[in-house]
Amino acid sequence: MRFGIVLFTSDRGITPAAAAKAAEDRGFHSFFVPEHTHIPVKREAAHPGTQTAELPDDRYMRTLDPWVALGTAAAVTSRIELSTAVALPTESDPITLAKTIATLDHLSGGRVTLGAGFGWNTDELADHGIPGKRRRTALREYIEAMRALWTEEEASYSGDFVSFGPSWAWPKPVQPHIPLLIGAGGTERTFRWIAQSADGWITTPQDTGIDESTALLHKIWQESGREGQPRVVALDFRPDPERLAHWSEAGVTDVLYGLPDKPEPEVLAYLDRLAGKLAPLGLTA
Repeated sequence: MRFGIVLFTSDRGITPAAAAKAAEDRGFHSFFVPEHTHIPVKREAAHPGTQTAELPDDRYMRTLDPWVALGTAAAVTSRIELSTAVALPTESDPITLAKTIATLDHLSGGRVTLGAGFGWNTDELADHGIPGKRRRTALREYIEAMRALWTEEEASYSGDFVSFGPSWAWPKPVQPHIPLLIGAGGTERTFRWIAQSADGWITTPQDTGIDESTALLHKIWQESGREGQPRVVALDFRPDPERLAHWSEAGVTDVLYGLPDKPEPEVLAYLDRLAGKLAPLGLTA
């Protein structure tokens, strides 16, 4: 089992570069950041945590651009995985986003993983021209189009949401395949989408039955003819050796811990305490 850090970035507190460097120095495997381009003031979409229009955290309104944030992190690190939990690809131009991700993978030496979501905030999606009822179809097209740009010498794509003729696009990513993780509720529908188009699952704070969900994902994965095992990234709040051992047996491959929204000295002290608790469980600096 690998351990990672997720920083809910904002325009205050520790910077992504400082957090990623500190996480790498303490032996963490991965560093994740989220994405929201904006939050419409008037919304019909309910947040999955509050079940209302109320946001659980004002950082939703203050989120940094994830790819700029990870770019600063790449510049001061050399080993840690650079990922998103989660990005919203359908809120960007897919050709431009493919270039951004390929460039980051190129400059970081092949360390990028794309953690993506369908988007709970359908009002936010609508401002980008994505109908809420077709957000899964739109994301699949975006991913397929970006993969074409990443892997083909002359790439083209034709869909309802993305369409472009034969085109050249370099740099190509260092990795032959940019891993794709989907952060969404652990439902059969989500897992069938993952088995068809992605490489693993990021749990949500609302996912409590990880055992049952992971078993269902593995079942659907195998039925779909996928080789190997899906990556399962679970969100955790405090290390518990018994729970982590149980998760590992259930198929969880990675566990993420969130950083507090506090100044750098306090965050570094928190990371030291967290690393100390995880060291007996396999975290090595």
